[in-house]
Amino acid sequence: MLEAVELTKHYKQQKAVQGINFYLNQGEIVGLLGPNGAGKSTAIGMISSLIIPTKGEVRFNQVDVLKDPQVLREKLGVVPQELALYDDLTARENLEFFGQIQKIKKQDLKKKIDEVLIQIGLDDQEKKLVKHFSGGMKRRLNIGAALLHEPEILIMDEPTVGIDPQSRNYILETVKRLNQEKQMTILYTSHYMEEVEFLCDRIYIMDRGNIIASGTKEEIKNILSAEQTVKVKLEIQHQGFIDRIKQESVISRVDVREQWVTIVAPKEVPVFSQLFQFAEETGAVIHGIEIQTPTLEDVFLHLTGRALRN
Repeated sequence: MLEAVELTKHYKQQKAVQGINFYLNQGEIVGLLGPNGAGKSTAIGMISSLIIPTKGEVRFNQVDVLKDPQVLREKLGVVPQELALYDDLTARENLEFFGQIQKIKKQDLKKKIDEVLIQIGLDDQEKKLVKHFSGGMKRRLNIGAALLHEPEILIMDEPTVGIDPQSRNYILETVKRLNQEKQMTILYTSHYMEEVEFLCDRIYIMDRGNIIASGTKEEIKNILSAEQTVKVKLEIQHQGFIDRIKQESVISRVDVREQWVTIVAPKEVPVFSQLFQFAEETGAVIHGIEIQTPTLEDVFLHLTGRALRN
């Protein structure tokens, strides 16, 4: 339905996006996961025809979007990371303004605004000035503005940044409903692993302008299928114990957070016996050991050597 081919954007010396390829099938939610600065927003700008790529193509139903952007724009809704609202207008007035920009007929606009206000859970706040809204309410109204013309594809750029957990959950459930009830195709960008795991059918992981992994959640996690992740809880953080683990060349990663030490090693390595041996050698006291199934966070650490939110 929507495809990017060798999409590239360079700004003088900065290589923001470096020849990425991806696609969206009709009716699926696809996650674009990566840290701040990974190039996600630039990629979205090129896909939605707002940024001209240095090279590459964007195709919508086999039509070249760069040559004929209107063919996509009529079917596309974009929820930007930065709020695009007028604080001195009410919720309804904001939607009326954006509906007029989208050239929705006056006789249809009131009905569509009523429907959207219910969808985003603001039908009881429609006469309230936006400047009095919470961050979460503004985010929901921002989504509503993109839904007025009933888009076939919805692109959402970090739609839950800086809001409370309750509003965040409401937005995630709204995204699910739009996909299931409206069969809307959604491209969802985030640097929150748990959001992408909850929502998405397929995932692209992006870092420093490149797509470094793609597939279903299970396919991406299988990147670590040959490794095991073990968490050790110590009585107190013990530097001698940690240093001893790091000396072992077969252990591929050691992550320390307070009293917890996370170790990643090949499955054939007898980690349990080694940990108790190291504790005895260094005088560390182990309070518990957990075996973890791989997460997307583990995959990102494995691929880049750093945490997603570093």
